[in-house]
Amino acid sequence: MKAQVFMADYRASSRSRNGLAKIAALLEKAGLRSAIKPGDLTAIKIHFGELGNEAYINPVLARAVSGAARAAGAKPFFSDTNTLYSGSRANAVEHLETAAAHGYVESVCGAPVLIADGLRGSDWGEVEVGLPRLKAVKIARAFLDADSMLVLSHVKGHEMAGFGGALKNLAMGCAPPVGKREQHAVKFFVKAAKCVGCGRCVEVCPQGAAAMGREGKASIDQAKCIGCGECSMHCRIRAIGLDWETEILPFSERMAEYAYGAVKGKAGRVIYLNFVKDVVPDCDCAPWSDAPVVADQGILASADPVALDQAAYDLVKAAPVAPGSELEGRAGPGDDKFALLHPETRPLAQLEHGERIGLGSRDYELVRI
Repeated sequence: MKAQVFMADYRASSRSRNGLAKIAALLEKAGLRSAIKPGDLTAIKIHFGELGNEAYINPVLARAVSGAARAAGAKPFFSDTNTLYSGSRANAVEHLETAAAHGYVESVCGAPVLIADGLRGSDWGEVEVGLPRLKAVKIARAFLDADSMLVLSHVKGHEMAGFGGALKNLAMGCAPPVGKREQHAVKFFVKAAKCVGCGRCVEVCPQGAAAMGREGKASIDQAKCIGCGECSMHCRIRAIGLDWETEILPFSERMAEYAYGAVKGKAGRVIYLNFVKDVVPDCDCAPWSDAPVVADQGILASADPVALDQAAYDLVKAAPVAPGSELEGRAGPGDDKFALLHPETRPLAQLEHGERIGLGSRDYELVRI
């Protein structure tokens, strides 16, 4: 039987429900009352956005989710994990300050905010998965200890994964820095012929692996590189590379296996929502937000994260390109927007592997409410 994915659009007027009411209705359709039990400590997985980013999920919309969890008798909390790279979310203090700056405080989002892997990312446990790429994964303690989960994901492009949705949110977002490093496990290098010596990669590298040489070109020490991709994301002329042919598929599959481990033991206790809104080219980890490449499509909900991501992917693929975006003049309805944004990536590999390992199904029925 096809997995059900429920969808509400963003239209609202005096004759229809507003977005907050639509979110509550979507959660009910997706099985909130059976997934969330009275007394549950319910983790609401969210990405608070890097400082300078503005495409993250609006905390007012997130409040509808925490409100629905409270109405079911649960005790919800919003949470994410510390980052592998340097930035505004590398430890719990700065992470909470960033969350607050973006409106994620209890008075706005309706539930307490905590960082799932502790002050410096050391509070985690190991989950045995026994999968082709990984035998065990490392998951932040608060997500392990939560009774149930609501996973809120902003759909967008990604410079390594190609596509960011529920699986990536689970995989990277539920892992502490050491788990993020295990997923990346790739090595970046500088294309000397393209490097202009701006030094941006040196500024952002959290390990000091990037350095400037006497000839005015940057280089990356392979022994120090942790594969976080920070240098690549900040290089404006794309002078940072990796061996895409051999490294991107294992990366995508490790990510899917981490997503599997993040919800292992919570069968029937997780509901997923994808916000297909502000579909920008890069991750919310970037300290900027480019123009969305398509118009806002809607909010999706499902108990199946693979089906949910596939439905979101298909909606973006089918949509016309937004004027003034990076894809203007390069794509149209039916073109694979995510593959065009980051052509070296394999955006669907994570979903293909997720289906193979039993995380969910790519075969879905879209039910509009």
